[in-house]
Amino acid sequence: MANSDTTGEGNCVGWAARDPSGLLSPYKFNRRPVGGDDVSIKITHCGICHGDVVWPRNEFGDAIYPMVPGHEIAGVVQEVGANVDCFQVGDHVGVGFYVNSCRDCEFCNDDLEFHCSKGPVITFNSVDVDGTITKGGFSSFIVVHQGYCFRIPDKYPLELAAPLLCAGLTVYAPMKNHKMDQQPGKSLGVIGLGGLGHMAVKFGKSFGLNVTVFSTSISKQDEALSSLRADRFVLSSDEQQMKGLLRSLDFIIDTASGNHPLDPYLMLLKPKGIIVIVGAPKSMNFSPVNIILGLNTIAGSAVAGRKMTQEMIEYCAVHEIYPTVEVVPMQCVNEACERLINKDVSHRLVIDVENSIKAD
Repeated sequence: MANSDTTGEGNCVGWAARDPSGLLSPYKFNRRPVGGDDVSIKITHCGICHGDVVWPRNEFGDAIYPMVPGHEIAGVVQEVGANVDCFQVGDHVGVGFYVNSCRDCEFCNDDLEFHCSKGPVITFNSVDVDGTITKGGFSSFIVVHQGYCFRIPDKYPLELAAPLLCAGLTVYAPMKNHKMDQQPGKSLGVIGLGGLGHMAVKFGKSFGLNVTVFSTSISKQDEALSSLRADRFVLSSDEQQMKGLLRSLDFIIDTASGNHPLDPYLMLLKPKGIIVIVGAPKSMNFSPVNIILGLNTIAGSAVAGRKMTQEMIEYCAVHEIYPTVEVVPMQCVNEACERLINKDVSHRLVIDVENSIKAD
């Protein structure tokens, strides 16, 4: 297997973690040459996801160093391969959580490429088609197969488009799969108000749902009600507020990444209600009897296939749904990651890659 150059030479400039401390610092490496089906993208912006923080810290136990994270990528096409017919130089495009799949198995053929039976190629910390380890969007450019690039409308700001590729898609997919977009007037609970949670609120309101936000932090109440126009805010540690919502919700999207009990939320679902876990905590406890007696469903969801990814981007453009972002320079990425760990963010942090990573 080929190794990335760690001597300070290379055609791409990024920020990488070298060990489980997760501390990121400048790093040069080589991107593969542009192949016939490839698109080379000058990265302008990259969102910071929870996975970009915990993976470099080896919390999944499979870290390969040096690791360049980043999988909410937006940028401009700067070169295309001879066989590329979907994009041309100057197009605005995005890249999400994975950059390849077999495109021939049952799941790829069912528009579920992320569930490819041979395993998708993840945007970073995965084995690429040329045998190298993939490096993500905390870098100056990326080379990706054309089938895993997504067109971003020219009028949609790239700094706002970046978070759609993971945060937006992660909540849009289960809402579509469980037909929440077809049931206006139904009630939706959103647990957590961070990068994923605030997008769930935006989509919920767009779909005509009655949205309740649950948070452990009272400081997020004003944003939930005033900025995001949620219908209700509930402090989840307040037992009286929680009891007041017993059997009142049709759906719940759980975006919280920290460990938390599920039973208090199961009690809020109506019969046949659905709670979808998207925040990926390390563990989650619940009593099966609450599901049995409540006639409820616990589901999980991650990102979606390529078709739904493009659909989601176009939906956001048509309906003018924009993530709430705070743009930071790459030089502040370590401080930004600490803010995510400390839950000091109620929106999405986005790196201004174009203006803060400079090649020598």
